Order: sequence, then C-alpha cells, then structure tokens
Amino acid sequence: MDARVRPPFPLPKMASAPVRPTREEAEAAVRTLIAWAGDDPTREGLLDTPRRVAKAYGELYAGYDQDPKSVLDRTFKEVGGYDDIVLVRDIPFSSHCEHHMVPFVGKAHIAYLPHDGVVGLSKLARLVDVFARRLQTQENLTAQIIDALNENLGPRGAAVMLEAEHMCMSMRGIHAHGVSTVTHRFTGVFAEDRVEQDRFFAMVSKR
Repeated sequence: MDARVRPPFPLPKMASAPVRPTREEAEAAVRTLIAWAGDDPTREGLLDTPRRVAKAYGELYAGYDQDPKSVLDRTFKEVGGYDDIVLVRDIPFSSHCEHHMVPFVGKAHIAYLPHDGVVGLSKLARLVDVFARRLQTQENLTAQIIDALNENLGPRGAAVMLEAEHMCMSMRGIHAHGVSTVTHRFTGVFAEDRVEQDRFFAMVSKR
C-alpha cells in the first residue's frame, strides 16, 4: 500500500502570469470608477474618458512590455582605455505608486565603473524609463535599475540614486508638499570603498 505523507504546512500556490483584460473590460472598469467617484460616466464630458484612460495606461505602463536586457545589449569598447566613473545625472522620470496608483516624479543619477566597455548614454535614461513605467515603490525602482546594470554590463561597481516627490503624500493623506524622498544603492567598488561613494555624491551635487 502506498502511503502519502502530508506536508506539515500548506504548500504555496505557484504564481502565474496575470491575465490581461480586454480593452472593453478596461474601459468598463473606468466607467465604474467614475460612477464610484460620484460622477455620471454617460455625460458628454466623460463619454470618451474610458477610451482615453485605457490608451493612457498603455503609455504610462509600457514598461511591462519592455525588456531591460535589450536596452543594454550593445556596448562600445573603443573608449581610449577610459575606466573611471561614467555618470549620467538628473535623468527625469515619472512613475506610479503601487499603493495608491498616483504619480511620483523625480530625477535619477546613475554611475558605473566600466569593466568591458561602456553603454550608450541614452540607454541609461531608457533603462530608468523601462522600470519607471510600471507600478512601483521608489525603493524597488532603485534596486531594479542597479540590478539590471550589474546583470547586463558587469561593471566593477555601480551606483544609483533617486530623488522624487510622491503625490500620495502631497495630493492626499498628510498633504505634505515639496517633500523629497531619496534612495540610493551601491554595488561592487562603490559598496566597498567609501571614497568612491563620496566621489559619486560630490559629482551628483556639483552644479
């Protein structure tokens, strides 16, 4: 007789990819939210709003359909032996808080120490955009950017710093305007050497 031993705790269910609703279902959801907010989705000014919102979502959350690896797949090795910090600062970004689905807006500063070539400067801005156009927290956005740099470029070190204002604080809740949230993360040489960290902060703040 075969005996089956039950595990002492429930096994977790395997995560599956979310099923994307149809455009019609998305528009119907917008109409529901308009009505829940207290307005009439059938009045003239709101008739086309569900269509516009669905279209806007396609742009605001386009990062789900983009691959960061493809953004960083081409590097250049003819750099005259340059192996010092490459920094692109003040990269503007806008994202949406995954808790309230309202915007947070700010600047990203990205630096790395090349190991085997450099990537086009515009690609760093594109990388930020890939992850920013998803539902996010600022902490997770910071981690995703630097992880993608390390996985695809293999630099000797990387540094990422984000500064942003969150509308979930200024438009609702505490209504604190002009408050900036700063996150940063270091890997490789930047994580091991405080001098390199200080160089990064100095270069970011220099105007």
